[in-house]
Amino acid sequence: MDAKAPIFATLGCRLNAYETEAMKTLAEGAGVEGAVVVNTCAVTAEAVRKARQEIRRLRRENPEARVIVTGCAAQTEPETFASMDEVDLVVGNAEKMEPATWSKLGPNFIGETERVQVDDIMSVTETAGHLIDGFGTRSRAYVQVQNGCDHRCTFCIIPYGRGNSRSVPAGVVVDQIKRLVDKGFNEVVLTGVDLTSWGADLPGEPRLGDLVMRILRLVPDLPRLRISSIDSIEADDNLMLAIATEPRLMPHLHLSLQHGDDLILKRMKRRHLRDDAIAFTEEARKLRSDITFGADIIAGFPTETDAHFENSLRLVEECHLTWLHVFPYSVREGTPAARIPQKVNGAVIKERAARLRDAGNRAVARHLAAQHGRAHKVLMENPRMGRTEQFAEVTFAVDQVEGAIVDAVITGHDGVQLTA
Repeated sequence: MDAKAPIFATLGCRLNAYETEAMKTLAEGAGVEGAVVVNTCAVTAEAVRKARQEIRRLRRENPEARVIVTGCAAQTEPETFASMDEVDLVVGNAEKMEPATWSKLGPNFIGETERVQVDDIMSVTETAGHLIDGFGTRSRAYVQVQNGCDHRCTFCIIPYGRGNSRSVPAGVVVDQIKRLVDKGFNEVVLTGVDLTSWGADLPGEPRLGDLVMRILRLVPDLPRLRISSIDSIEADDNLMLAIATEPRLMPHLHLSLQHGDDLILKRMKRRHLRDDAIAFTEEARKLRSDITFGADIIAGFPTETDAHFENSLRLVEECHLTWLHVFPYSVREGTPAARIPQKVNGAVIKERAARLRDAGNRAVARHLAAQHGRAHKVLMENPRMGRTEQFAEVTFAVDQVEGAIVDAVITGHDGVQLTA
């Protein structure tokens, strides 16, 4: 291992990947050497298991390195990682974004600092001031505008890893996007833990739609703006207006739905019912006929019956969902759902998750088939592959300019990707 090049491993969400880029900058500025940094995920018990597995693998491959573990799993259960022989330092989610944390490390930090540096994440009231200009591909950049979550869904540990919701002021966001456009990025994606809660902690309590409209108004040279996962029940009037009137806002929304049955939704402590989800997607499709939807759906939540599950399965059709993220439920200690009688066995959970994924695959195939002969503006992620406005992958037989938006006519598909 090159002692002057710390190794970073990222598990979990896009926000974690964004923060890994920030840590790289902070570590480089502090002169940290010979370290392996693992940025963990805590969304499921399986995610924690994979984190431990990754730490052991990296230790075997880098026996002389100092292993630093951070991220949501380090925040929620620091003792789990502190007890591992492979781990030298455990750093919390707030601490990992602080320059002071990294400046204390330097080339020889072991033995000179506390082994566990994890404070109360709920006491954090502001987003860290890290701004990564250009994280992502050469064509697409990600901008963190929000962190944390004020909601307490019964299956979710993430608020305890991320803290309460806090927003990046609109002016800071706009300035960063202007810099990204000046650097040649043709698409910006707004990211956060609970994106539709953006603004609730800011003066005047603006909403996500206000931020979207402000970005599009003040950054007229930005070709494409995309928003990541949203809670549809919190979509505000200006967000719906942007969907209806702003062609630069991409017609693809990933929805945090989680289930299709009202009783299970209530037991999850979600804030919407199935009819709310259906009504939102119907309204959005009326406003923007070419819009597509992705969704997170959990299979096998405690007490889920066959009838409950069938409601989730039908939701794929009723909400015209295309891109599914299916999560087989697993017990997450520390959450209220872990105390609910676990009446769905693992084999049934696996089978239900497979059926949901099959429904998602069929929906993708239908969407791709419907694009045959249609013209799309495709943002090139590499010379032979780009994405449509609806986020479908398109492959090309000849090289295109990476980062460019090219006009293409769809000639076919293979069930996964379009061809042009």
